[in-house]
Amino acid sequence: MLLAIDCGNTNTVFSVWDGARFLCTYRTSTSWQRTADQYFVWLSTLLAHDGIDVPITDVIISSTVPRVVFNLRVMTDRYFDTRPLVVGKPDCRLPAEPRVDEGTQIGPDRLVNTAGAHDRHGGDLIVVDFGTATTFDVVAEDGAYVGGVIAPGVNLSLEALHQAAAALPHVDVTKPQQVIGTNTVACMQSGVFWGYIGLIRGICDRIRGEYERPMQVIGTGGLAPLFSQGDVLFDTIEDDLTMHGLTVIYRFNKG
Repeated sequence: MLLAIDCGNTNTVFSVWDGARFLCTYRTSTSWQRTADQYFVWLSTLLAHDGIDVPITDVIISSTVPRVVFNLRVMTDRYFDTRPLVVGKPDCRLPAEPRVDEGTQIGPDRLVNTAGAHDRHGGDLIVVDFGTATTFDVVAEDGAYVGGVIAPGVNLSLEALHQAAAALPHVDVTKPQQVIGTNTVACMQSGVFWGYIGLIRGICDRIRGEYERPMQVIGTGGLAPLFSQGDVLFDTIEDDLTMHGLTVIYRFNKG
């Protein structure tokens, strides 16, 4: 049984995969101070609550927070008696090697999204991932990551706006009823929602212009469904793309 772990800047997701489907998925806040023992107690309690009593035999980790990986490694060694595959490390092979500038460090999450998207949709893709940052990953026909774009995340932009202008409140990200806001909250919501609609469409159009081939756009991340309400931005929305990508990389290494 495989335990797939995706550690992002904000949240860490754990999923158990039985070779055909995910049996469960759990989410916790990312903290480098959380110990291996704390991770295990939290995870084992949730598994017991859901009646999932299966032996974890393999583990794969994708992490954009290097300091967290150590404790996750300790947990898998101590409690599951296995050495995890860590995406981005030399011993974890990818289905297709990235083609970027020499010496470039690519976020493991982007490599995982690339593998998952290519497995499901083939090549010539733009993967838009709404996380702490909003990333655009370009996937070539053969499944290689060939570059992309990094923009500020939606919630990060709202937080920066609030901190830089004391009179502006915290607001939820939602689709406003109309573009022209008639109060401060509505104005902020309109600016963020329609601003990111324009950002996504504009960047995808420019990527297509440089790539000079037809491309599908795949949306993923928690806010992808929300922004798809404002315009036809995505050909497909994948809510489990990163976890699927982890299983693809795992199978490639074990095959």
